[in-house]
Amino acid sequence: MVALNVDYSDHSVLIYDMDGNHLVNTVVREHDKAEKQIRVNSMPASLKANDDCKLLILTSPAPCEYQGKVKKIGGAFYIAMFQGQMKENRTASRFAVNTPAIIDVCVIEGQQYKLLSPIKVILKNISTSGVRFAAPFHAFNDRDKFRMHMTISGAKKQLIAEVMNHLDNEPKATDYGCRFV
Repeated sequence: MVALNVDYSDHSVLIYDMDGNHLVNTVVREHDKAEKQIRVNSMPASLKANDDCKLLILTSPAPCEYQGKVKKIGGAFYIAMFQGQMKENRTASRFAVNTPAIIDVCVIEGQQYKLLSPIKVILKNISTSGVRFAAPFHAFNDRDKFRMHMTISGAKKQLIAEVMNHLDNEPKATDYGCRFV
């Protein structure tokens, strides 16, 4: 069981129906720990007040799964959370970082093409198998590949990564989850 006293504000959250069908990627705008509920940035039209749903909150070191019940308070949507558990299906531990990196090349069908303007991003976490970062705008789609330059623990690295998922957090940034290829 996961402790609900962790603050999930500003974390990405994926919402599913009870059959496991993905409905929306959104962001936790507020986490009321006393009421054990979160207010989300957006709610799929298919979910109404009192509907049950499943949540996957993207946290470090591992995402947390919850079952929830949709509530509407005023014009805002909340989800009451219960039955939480950590979901760790990764083979590599992730480490939280807050360091700049540069993307300068996209990879299309194995060929590398230099970008006219490199994209400056901020790494959020990294492991031996992948990275999560924030870009200042929507730059990539799922399955896009690119070359990233970074310095970790004083060592300069150039790695090719593939976008596995993304979440638009307008107007702040777009978050990308990637695996190294």
